Amino acid sequence: MPTASDLMQEYTETGTLTALPLGHFIDGIFTQPSHNRSMESFDPGRGEAFARFTAGTAEDVDQAVRSARQAFETVWRDMAPVERARILQKTSELILENLDLLAVTESLDSGKPLQEAMGDVRGAARTFEYYAGACDKLQGDSFPLGPNYIGYAIHEPVGVTAHIIPWNFPISTAARGFAPALAAGCTVVAKPAEQTPFTALLLAKILFDAGLPAGVCNVVTGTGPETGAPLTSHPLVDHITFTGSVQTGRAVMKAAADDITRVVLELGGKSPVVVLADCDRAQAIDGVLGAIYENAGQICSAGSRLVIEKSIHEEFVAELVSRVEALRLGHGLGEPDVGPVNSAEHLAKIAGFVDRAKARGATIAVGGSITQDPATGKGWFFEPTIVDAVSADDELAQEEIFGPVLTVQVAEDADHALELANDCQYGLVAGIYTSDFAKAHQLARKIDAGQIYINEYFAGGIEVPFGGNKKSGFGREKGLEGLKSYCKTKSIAARIA
Repeated sequence: MPTASDLMQEYTETGTLTALPLGHFIDGIFTQPSHNRSMESFDPGRGEAFARFTAGTAEDVDQAVRSARQAFETVWRDMAPVERARILQKTSELILENLDLLAVTESLDSGKPLQEAMGDVRGAARTFEYYAGACDKLQGDSFPLGPNYIGYAIHEPVGVTAHIIPWNFPISTAARGFAPALAAGCTVVAKPAEQTPFTALLLAKILFDAGLPAGVCNVVTGTGPETGAPLTSHPLVDHITFTGSVQTGRAVMKAAADDITRVVLELGGKSPVVVLADCDRAQAIDGVLGAIYENAGQICSAGSRLVIEKSIHEEFVAELVSRVEALRLGHGLGEPDVGPVNSAEHLAKIAGFVDRAKARGATIAVGGSITQDPATGKGWFFEPTIVDAVSADDELAQEEIFGPVLTVQVAEDADHALELANDCQYGLVAGIYTSDFAKAHQLARKIDAGQIYINEYFAGGIEVPFGGNKKSGFGREKGLEGLKSYCKTKSIAARIA
């Protein structure tokens, strides 16, 4: 297998990678589209196209869904769970064998620093390992109906599952959807974001190489209107897992309603990081920085609001500013502290939020402007930014920016911090930094969010269920709760007297 160094050298010399797939992955092979069209994929670190991929249509989606339906009914649903487990475990091993290719591809396609992409790929391998172990442990229940009856429930796979994958964590999101769906006995049709198509295609091929039967996992690339919409409205799809914006999530729900299709939605976030005066200051500063500047803030669960007690506000923000000024920006393959944002369109959106804040007289403590890779003068970059002392009704405190912009809100005390934390339309995650564990767990109970981190942002892993409340969506991924999303429960009661 080529090493990361080999791949980076190839990219430097040619501007592309020869290992990138072309075509949809349907029924176990890379196929040509129904209409011979392609699209460009861009390297955000340069702001330049580096590869082309297939632009699919509703016809391609239909072919993929029908392949998945056939495979579900004839092969995968009734395969022994232990055999499914062996395939998923082999997939985990092959992902690690292809670590460098997957990570370099992810870095080029999304823009994220290579070290973060490496972590995402290792996390994907762990996801398949975790759900491999769950395949033959998906047990039902028995019901105490008395001596003349027997009652029990079994978990059955829901059927064909559609997966709409976002551009910010392509391989991570694909893995956390594919692995539990396949473990439960479902088949998969995925549509990756048009900005980041390649690792989903590579993952589908890895699954096939691990022994997954043809048609069990299919990937169709293209735009949302031409491939995503036909997939979420297809009558043979039994379940939709969608990760993306609230606006698109609404459209997915409406499309699913026509056929009463099951849906899991992981939507936006405006997650608070509550920092109380009794926190471990160094620990909290590290946590706040990682929560907002990892992947240039392009994370649904990013800690984009710092809710901090007034007594430590000025010193804490001053230290944050000092640390932010030392962050190194650059192309993802150069392993910078902060990489580019994903597209020119998204860069303009981030800048719009900050420019409007400046016009309102907001205090920009650091950053606040569009910039470029210092080494090349290219790419789609936004300076790591802190906007200080923002009011609760300001759009910076209410709307998802999805970039390296930290909004600071000042709280009088812990009760006021709780009020500010909950004063938002979103409820995905929240962080709490305090040395008082009783206070921490009291806040954790009262903050309206799907997941709470205490004294370490992004704590946990694939074992911990993930999902949101309010406009952050519903349903859960990861953990055993994620496995249940792809099951339907059948109850059976019989008279045996």
